[in-house]
This record gives sequence, structure tokens and C-alpha cells, in this order.
Amino acid sequence: MLRQRPVYDEIQSIWASTLDWFDSHTTQIVIALILAAIIVALLMGIRWLGKKMARKPKEGSSWRAVIGGALAGMRFWFMAIVAAKVVSVYAIAPPEVAGPVNTLFIIAFVLQAALFARELILGAVELRAAEADPTGNLPSAIGLIRVLVSIALALMALILVLGNLGVNVSGLLAGLGIGGIAIGLAAQGIFSDLFAALTILFDKPFRKGDIIRWDTNSGTVEAIGLKSTRIRSLTGEQIIVSNSNLLSKELRNFARVEYRRITQVLGLVYHTPTEKIAALPEQLRAVVDGIEGCNFLRAGLDVFSPSSVDVQLVYDIHAEDQDELLAHKNDVNIAVLNLFAAEGLAFAYPTQTTYTAAPDGTLVMPYAQSLP
Repeated sequence: MLRQRPVYDEIQSIWASTLDWFDSHTTQIVIALILAAIIVALLMGIRWLGKKMARKPKEGSSWRAVIGGALAGMRFWFMAIVAAKVVSVYAIAPPEVAGPVNTLFIIAFVLQAALFARELILGAVELRAAEADPTGNLPSAIGLIRVLVSIALALMALILVLGNLGVNVSGLLAGLGIGGIAIGLAAQGIFSDLFAALTILFDKPFRKGDIIRWDTNSGTVEAIGLKSTRIRSLTGEQIIVSNSNLLSKELRNFARVEYRRITQVLGLVYHTPTEKIAALPEQLRAVVDGIEGCNFLRAGLDVFSPSSVDVQLVYDIHAEDQDELLAHKNDVNIAVLNLFAAEGLAFAYPTQTTYTAAPDGTLVMPYAQSLP
């Protein structure tokens, strides 16, 4: 009983000072309680609005739903402690009451801020994951990202709470720093691919279904994972490339081209009349522009090759995939063949003439001379 006496006396002192505070600040306490009730009502209204915003539309998630989800995560204990803080400040609570209320307010504020940050970060990551690969493996890997983000925010919240409560956290920070370096070195490859996956999410160099090329390889992106990306090559096999290795390459994304530029050389025989070669560019313009999805750019006599007179044709094809591209090229080529047939133009092919000589050096013609 003697050991418990000081605690009992302290409780009695706090109770007495609290009663005196109620007696001397009754009006201020009543006004503060009304203000606290209004603030709680406003916070509950914000949470209700967040729940309404978080209702995801049928076509998928959105930033509106992400922000709404964060607001909807507001806890009631946070509202209650905010109300207690308002009453404590406005009604000038005694130190015996204001001290614990202030401590609880700091803890509640840091924890609620950590929850807000967690919902915003994870919501943004999930939103980007759904945009980059709506049916692939990346959304299923969000669980690991969720754990990492939760641990990081929990540690930050713990350090902030202890620091605001007057605890020396320098030793804790040093320990966490050394531990983080050790973990980072041990899992360097995993974290490299993880951050590369996050880069793909937010920077979006490619998405599922895009046709990309890197080094000498090319193919269609099938799935974007947490550690690797799976690509179906044009020859049929599946290529699995780590995210960090893929992003370190120069990537070409053919799914985002607005047009495909085609440069084609038409080799004519050398005995083609000059006037027909001069008229050919305008005829090619009419042919290319007459095909839907194709845009003529230029055409003209380019070079004199050893076996042909080369006319260069340049045009654009507005196509989203390889099948559509090939179909347009086929239409243009068929139209060019019809034009050449109508104009009597002939394609050249490599030819050579061989001259032979007699023992005395006289040239012998490679064909039989006509008889007199």
C-alpha cells in the first residue's frame, strides 16, 4: 500500500485540478465541445465523401477513386483525438490534461498521415499496374510492394513519433541505416528489378500488347512481372527478360508510331523512254493516294544502277499492327504492278554481257552473226 500511495496521490491531484478547470472554464469548455462536434462532423463528412469517390466505375479505377480511398480511410480515433485537442487548446486545459492530450494528438496525427500516404502510394501503383498490364502478372505482385511500402511508412511513423516525444532516435536511425545497406547489398538484383518494374508502371515505356524491339530482338509484350517481362517473339518463342536489363537497352515501341514510312526502289530497264520516267512520279502519287490509309510523300529518279534506272518511291502507311501494314503494302504493290502493265513499263533484272576474244585479240561476238 505504501508503494502505491504516491500514484494514488498523483491521480487525486490530477482529478482535483481537472475539477477546478471545469469549474473555472465552464463556458469555454462548452464552446470548445461545440467546436469539436462541428470538426468531427466535418471530418466524418469528408470520410463519407471519400467513400463516395472511392466507388470505382465499371471501366476501372481512377485517380478520383485513389484519393477517395485515402479519405475514406480516416479513422474515428483520429477524429476523437482532434476534437480533444481542440477542447484542450480552446478551453486552456491544465498541464495535467493538456500534456497527455498533446502526446496522443502527435501519435494519432503521425499514424493517420502514414495511413493516408500508404493508401495514396498503393492506389497509384495499382492504378498504373492496371493501365500497364490489366490482365498480366504485375497486379498479383502488388502484394510485395504493399508489404514494403507498409514497413517503410511504419518505420518512418515510429521515428517521427519518438522524435516528437523527445526520444533520441539517432541510434535507431544509425541501426536502420546499417541494416538497410546490408539488405540492399544482399538483394541488389531483386530491388533493381523491382524499381525497374515501378519505372515501367509510372514512365510507361511500353504496355501489354505493344510490339517492341531491343538489340536484335523484337516481339509482342505478353506480361509485365515484378522481376521480368515476358515477350512473344515474331518467330513464336517466349523471351523472358529482367526488367532492369530491358530498361537499360534502347527500346523501340512500334505500337506508338503514328505512321510507318515505306521506302521502295523501282528498277526500270535502261531503254525506258525518258518521258515515261518523267511522268511516273505523278502517276505513283495518284496510285498511292488512291489507297485508303496511305499517304504519298515523294517519288523520282534516284540513281543509275549497273542494271537499272532506279526510281525511289516514299509513302506513309497509317497502320497499328503488322497485319494491317502488310495489307496496305500489298495494295500499293498490286497497284504499282497494274500501273506498269498499263504504261508498258518493265522492271529490270541483273544482266551481264560477256565478250570473248580470239588468240589474236580479235573480239568474238557472243551471238551468231547473220549470214550474207
